Amino acid sequence: MSSERQLTLYRNGSVYSTADPLATAMLVEGSTVAWVGTEQAAASIADSTMRIVDLDGAVVTPGFVDSHTHLSDTGLALRSLDLSSVRSAADLLDAVAHAAQGTEGTVYGHGWDDSTWSNPVLPTVEELERASGGRHAILTRVDVHSALVSPALAASAGLGSTAVQGWDGGPVASREALGAVRVTARPSDPKEIARLHEAALRHAAARGYVAVVEQAAPQIAGVEDLRILLGEASGEFRRPEVFAYWGELVESVDEARAVLESLGVHVHGLAGDLSIDGSLGSRTALLSADYDDAPGQRGTAYLSAAQVGQHLAACSELGIQGGFHVIGDAALGIALEGLQQAVDRVGISAVRAAGHRLEHVELASPEDIAALAAHSVTVSAQPLFDAAWGGEGGLYSRRLGRRWEGMNPFASFASAGVPVCFGSDSPVCALDPWASVAACLGHSTPSERISARAAFIGHTRAGWRALRHRDPLMGQLVPGAPASFAVWRVDELMVQVADERVQAWSTDPRARTPLLPALDTENPPSCLATVHRGNELFWSDEFGA
Repeated sequence: MSSERQLTLYRNGSVYSTADPLATAMLVEGSTVAWVGTEQAAASIADSTMRIVDLDGAVVTPGFVDSHTHLSDTGLALRSLDLSSVRSAADLLDAVAHAAQGTEGTVYGHGWDDSTWSNPVLPTVEELERASGGRHAILTRVDVHSALVSPALAASAGLGSTAVQGWDGGPVASREALGAVRVTARPSDPKEIARLHEAALRHAAARGYVAVVEQAAPQIAGVEDLRILLGEASGEFRRPEVFAYWGELVESVDEARAVLESLGVHVHGLAGDLSIDGSLGSRTALLSADYDDAPGQRGTAYLSAAQVGQHLAACSELGIQGGFHVIGDAALGIALEGLQQAVDRVGISAVRAAGHRLEHVELASPEDIAALAAHSVTVSAQPLFDAAWGGEGGLYSRRLGRRWEGMNPFASFASAGVPVCFGSDSPVCALDPWASVAACLGHSTPSERISARAAFIGHTRAGWRALRHRDPLMGQLVPGAPASFAVWRVDELMVQVADERVQAWSTDPRARTPLLPALDTENPPSCLATVHRGNELFWSDEFGA
């Protein structure tokens, strides 16, 4: 439905608003929130000129922002063979053989995680060849930093030649080899690429997202994918707003300008998945000490501090955001050393003003955190990483030993004043915002837990701030703010805190703290509608008119 100056009154529910923490109704005029208030007041202002939507007890919240996504990969994963439930090489091969019989073309699979297998031995290249029937097959690991590749696809990608290194008959883990395989395997037809984007964005809208941030890079999907994504009109469906970063390294302001001009579309900066290191699952994250389960290995450094410094200095001079993919503590050390080199080149004021950001930052010491705060660097983190792999006996503890207890230090970031926003890294983790909020509340390290309210802000307002969005009201439901929200069917509303010792008054209605869905009930919040700037992106059949 169009957002043209129509008045829509949402009533008989609950509205998460700092303007009125006890609000049960909201009036939207066109693309803007016009009023929030009580049911009694709503009854007095309702008239025949308004469209009336009965919330029937549902809660309205600001719409979510996913600060780290890969949309064409998400679309591809949605239509690919789901390998998240396989628990052995035999299970994986059976799934591939079944898929190869029922489809034509390349066999895409995603989500296998050998850390969950009782026997982590991967299938041989010969076994994969038989299972795929000699066809092209690419099976990306859950972290998308390595993949199992059929010999036919490996040959098409040139693996084993002098041009591309890293193929030895096992999983492809080198960045260059994996990039070559993914470019070879993925669809090249612009219409097909657009359909992948549409599938991902429809999926996001149905889960309450009003905006997503694409972390594009040459080795991930390529510039043509980015141009198609940002150049698409909304077409027959209204979609969440898309913002993008481009992860290409530069050495100077002139080179940065040239890269930006060559893209042909607007990006928010030269940041995102410009990788300093890899992933813990694939043992390519760069550590300062050996992996516990692989003595002698410390991961891979893709960039030097000098390269990081040149890049951030150029971005700072140009006044745009720069940033990098950082997982391990040694990789963060490179990032911080490069950050200081940028300060030495252009000054602390220029560096701070640029609003640089780092993706992931899973291992950080108190000194590192203090340095991030001092340089006004935003951390874009993924709470579902901890939910999937944290805790005693999880992947992180096997890779790092007791070091896992210091991972994903959300509370430490917050207490030090480091700006934090949250995302999924989809398709690595699901586009599931409330599960991500719950992961912050139930962090595997109790001292790093944050409240549901703080986590919710990190998934909403903080996402807009990390983009340096010009409208300070984005991510809020107050008069004058953009009408960007989601409607949720929930079991219960409450205030949920990270520390059970907090005084009871903080959850008392008299404290006038806005309530959020309870996340420990039998039924998770269910999205009934998603609206962005007054435009309906998603409307469930079970919801009212």
